[in-house]
Amino acid sequence: MIRVEKLDKIYKNGVLEVQALFEINLAIQAGEFVAIMGPSGSGKSTLMNILGCLDRSTNGSYRLNGVEVGDLNDNELAEIRNKEIGFIFQTFNLLPRSTALQNVELPMIYAGVRRGERREQAMEALKLVGLGDRWHHRPNELSGGQRQRVAIARALINSPDIVLADEPTGNLDSTSGREIMMILQNLNQQGITVILVTHDEEIASYAQRIVRFRDGEIISDEPVAERTVERE
Repeated sequence: MIRVEKLDKIYKNGVLEVQALFEINLAIQAGEFVAIMGPSGSGKSTLMNILGCLDRSTNGSYRLNGVEVGDLNDNELAEIRNKEIGFIFQTFNLLPRSTALQNVELPMIYAGVRRGERREQAMEALKLVGLGDRWHHRPNELSGGQRQRVAIARALINSPDIVLADEPTGNLDSTSGREIMMILQNLNQQGITVILVTHDEEIASYAQRIVRFRDGEIISDEPVAERTVERE
């Protein structure tokens, strides 16, 4: 599904150049659950932005479902972001004056889905994450864990093949964090490819595979040992 070859990312600030990624080679198969780990400044979020078509690489190749992403124009990239990739962010990125239902509906508005169909699908998505009875609440009326569930419902609303989660538990307590990870794990078991950025070893252990970054390079890529602790 995803193949990255000799991918570089260089940021320029006047005459200063900072190379954030160095010849990254990475393949992710459909249906995998991959955690990307590394300290701050290691390049993991830069790679996530490129995989999510939010940024472009400086050199190298990124193929998504066989398509060379570097050859696509801005409109084509926007269509991929809306239809093929669901995003979950640490800060939730919810509209503060909109209800949970309206926040989940938003990607479907961009996709041109009719209002009645939008509402029905958004309600089903909220029920899927356990918030069917909170659809009318605004973000400030929800807990952090509930806001992240709304963000997950929004990420799923257009039935993406891939979910990209950037520190999705970073602003949550440990109990809420485990609940969010179990939701992501269940989604993966339904066939959705999940790519997770985290600095937390416990959170990363929910994945099938951990790719570790340091100074813009991959230093290891290993499967995760099967967890023996029940996640109740």
